[in-house]
Amino acid sequence: LYTPGSTVKPFFATAALNEGVITPDKKILSTGSISLVNPYNKDLVSVFKDWKAHGWVDIRKALAVSSNVYFYEIGGGFEDQLGLGIDRLEKYARLFGFGARTGIDLEDEGVGTVPSPAWKKEYFPKDIWRIGDTYNTSIGQYGFQATPLQLARATAAVATDGRLTTPHLLLDGKLEETNLSISPEIFRVVKEGMRQAVTDGTAASLYFDKPKVAAKTGTAQVGAKKDHLNSWVIGFAPYDEPRFAFAVLLENGPTNVGIAAHTIMSELLAWMRENTPEYIN
Repeated sequence: LYTPGSTVKPFFATAALNEGVITPDKKILSTGSISLVNPYNKDLVSVFKDWKAHGWVDIRKALAVSSNVYFYEIGGGFEDQLGLGIDRLEKYARLFGFGARTGIDLEDEGVGTVPSPAWKKEYFPKDIWRIGDTYNTSIGQYGFQATPLQLARATAAVATDGRLTTPHLLLDGKLEETNLSISPEIFRVVKEGMRQAVTDGTAASLYFDKPKVAAKTGTAQVGAKKDHLNSWVIGFAPYDEPRFAFAVLLENGPTNVGIAAHTIMSELLAWMRENTPEYIN
């Protein structure tokens, strides 16, 4: 089980579009952070940071550049921008299979954690749920825990317009899947954002003429001093007719490691182009 970081953003983008919290063209300004004044002490301010100032971004661009501010606001709301709220964040996380076993035929599969007020009350009974908890959940931090297989499965659901499939190791003729009953038009917008991450965003190392890849990167800080990180990339290919989804994790690396999960996936695809082209052409 690992903190998924920004890899959850495609699923919460789907949620925000499906719930009408945003439209595909709605733009939100990222100046690099948002600040909330403590309602009980006006001298105290909580600051929630983006990894850089992105300017005005819509949902496609927010996915491509991985804007935290955009997802803080559509997750928890800010000023005149309504948010999903923690109940709907939890609802859609579970809809995409988080917080539950995938059903793969292996023992001891991890379940994971979707943060919620009930979860916090159980594990931190002396502390209330705060808006900051909602913000951090909306970018895959706080108590969020997932397996790489859960992420690959959820990514495949986006790629196939909502088919959440039970993974198996053997092809035995059975196909177990649930249809998420979300409009293909919504998935199209999310997939366009993931494609833009490759053509003009954080996953540029995955740009190939064949196969065309759609992806989402993620970085989750770990450790008491936040001096290590999990580097993620999820995605699918070929973009126009998806055949496979992937999730790659580099676990617990130092912050100055100089390599990321998307570069590993890029090397794998380059190898496949030469050695197993039947899988990607």
